[in-house]
Amino acid sequence: MTDLTALTAARLVAGYAAGDFSPVEVARATLERAEAVQPRVNAFVRVNGAEALADARSSEERWRRGEPAGPVDGVPVTVKDILLQRGMPTLKGSWSVREDGSAWEEDAPSVARLRESGAVFLARTTTPEFGWKGVTDSPRHGATGNPYDPERTAGGSSGGAAAAVALGAGPLSLGTDAGGSVRIPASFSGIFALKPTYGRVPMYPASAFGTLAHVGPMTRDAADAALLMDVVSAPDPRDWAQLGPVPGGFRDGLAGGVAGLRIAYSPTLGGQVEVDPAVAAAVRRAVERLAELGAVVEEVDPELPDPVEAFHTLWFSGAARITQDFTEEQRAAMDPALREVCAEGARAGALEYLAAVDVRMALGRTMGLFHERYDLLATPTMPITAFAKGVEVPVGWPSPRWTSWTPFTYPFNMTQQPACSLPCGVDGAGLPIGLQLVAARHGDALVLRAAHALYEAGAAEIPAPPA
Repeated sequence: MTDLTALTAARLVAGYAAGDFSPVEVARATLERAEAVQPRVNAFVRVNGAEALADARSSEERWRRGEPAGPVDGVPVTVKDILLQRGMPTLKGSWSVREDGSAWEEDAPSVARLRESGAVFLARTTTPEFGWKGVTDSPRHGATGNPYDPERTAGGSSGGAAAAVALGAGPLSLGTDAGGSVRIPASFSGIFALKPTYGRVPMYPASAFGTLAHVGPMTRDAADAALLMDVVSAPDPRDWAQLGPVPGGFRDGLAGGVAGLRIAYSPTLGGQVEVDPAVAAAVRRAVERLAELGAVVEEVDPELPDPVEAFHTLWFSGAARITQDFTEEQRAAMDPALREVCAEGARAGALEYLAAVDVRMALGRTMGLFHERYDLLATPTMPITAFAKGVEVPVGWPSPRWTSWTPFTYPFNMTQQPACSLPCGVDGAGLPIGLQLVAARHGDALVLRAAHALYEAGAAEIPAPPA
């Protein structure tokens, strides 16, 4: 018997078309899996059983008529509890959001496009409070465990989404990324994730973290991410910063391979980052595989100064804006570390904020010129593998903030470039390791194409997490 929860979205759609199985069968199997894994990893805020089965029955009828609504009709999808979903409270991991405080009548653009395409909405996934940090725990919903070791973190802030995909509770998930929040948990949890070019996937309401924040797909492989991007990248008039329609489709460009691509490999961003030896070795093997597939690989650094102080100014100011009107009671119920960040952000003045914007523009110019010479930049996604859950940094870490162990991710939110993470091995404890691929702005299809080539070559295969 085929394990329906182990199939990619592309395989599910092919199976529906062939009559091998139905959306209702898949929804039931996936709901059972979600219920089974929830006690172990705490991936979900809410599992939408009745709603998912209703979606699946409607999809089954469309497939019976030979009239699917779109490319993901009948595919189970989970949505991070940051994005609006009609009929579902968006609690954002915070006690400050009242579950009954809104009619919850709107879909975010990406959710609306999935609904139009016939997706089956399975569950809402966990997030830290307002998605503020690189791990997933919150006062309201607790901590999310890693699929490979539930006592470790799944990463964040889209940690629930990553755990769900890794454990078979839906092959497609929507996450958000303003400093690494789809790529960090993808690396720690052994899945694929793409942070698209800013504006490629419309966002509404606008994030308080401004133009750092992106919506991105979290999937089993690059082909499924391309499928999801073909749906959610459609324009939406509510986002004034959206990009225009994509010519063709993301799936159309997957088969081009990497032969002849110029790839810069930067193992430590010029010595700025200390990388765990197991991570470094796995990433190097993956880059060597790109060379074997025909890419022209050069070990070179982009001369990118660490923008962490400017990032903190932008990030902490955004957090302060979210909580600006909170009562003392609401502040008392917040994540204590978030309270610290908000206080720091509230002290930043307009000139300091604009100076941080200047840093962004300089970084963007540097990377724009860099990509005149190189099609892609390859780095580790993370310098370490997953550590204990429930803490912002590993025990004994020299810095208290999550940005100190995510130096490969947040720079590319500053520059708005597309960047993905794909699995490239495991460490001695069996914990996943991620490879990051970065392209120039608007190079989303190129990132997906190179990642797909590694999947096709078997270079992105790692052992499945324990059942």
